[in-house]
Amino acid sequence: MSAHFSPAAFKFLRGLARNNDREWFNERKPVYEQELKAPMLDLINQINEAFVDFAPDFIRPAHKSLMRIYRDIRFAKDKRPYKTNVAAWWARQGLEKTSGGGFYFEINATHITIAAGVYMPEREQLLAIRRHLLDHHEELRGLFSAKKTLALLTPFDGLKLTRAPKGFPADHPALDLILQRQWGVSAQLPADLALTPKLTGEIVKRFKAAAPIVDLLNAPLVRRPSKPLF
Repeated sequence: MSAHFSPAAFKFLRGLARNNDREWFNERKPVYEQELKAPMLDLINQINEAFVDFAPDFIRPAHKSLMRIYRDIRFAKDKRPYKTNVAAWWARQGLEKTSGGGFYFEINATHITIAAGVYMPEREQLLAIRRHLLDHHEELRGLFSAKKTLALLTPFDGLKLTRAPKGFPADHPALDLILQRQWGVSAQLPADLALTPKLTGEIVKRFKAAAPIVDLLNAPLVRRPSKPLF
């Protein structure tokens, strides 16, 4: 049976948004475990099964892809301890501890977010991707503008710089892409979709369309085996 959520999951998320404190959460932790965490792990496993066909390097144990509901508040002004969503992130094998390209899914009380690409690359990764795009910008543009992609997803705005980064020519045809600090595609869908067995298929359909974009962005970040000398 295709994984999906219950109305109790949304009730919990709405309540958490109003009562974001440890006492409220701890009293209802069994609800979180049963209505949100358990179906989320089922969903991740079903997506992993689909990844076999088009993104096998992103298959990870479900608990590794599931993002914690606990916020890191050590250096944050906002001291609310919990996120008001449940989410998953599929990183490529070998890039798990960095910010390479991957696949993302989130459900909150009002909508679903599906995204894929590079969101917050580390400094060295940012430089590597920009250099890669000097020679592969036309390929990335083609993937972004493909009818199948645009029918399902919207390209990121990219958080663009106002001028060319140091070391990059201001007149290069890839400049608009080089100015970006993130690259990828996303979609927002009605939260009610999460209540139906169609959820997994709608996510997989969009992840499959975005997979070539993720692969292109990861290409300069993945270490390939050295060629034998003899």
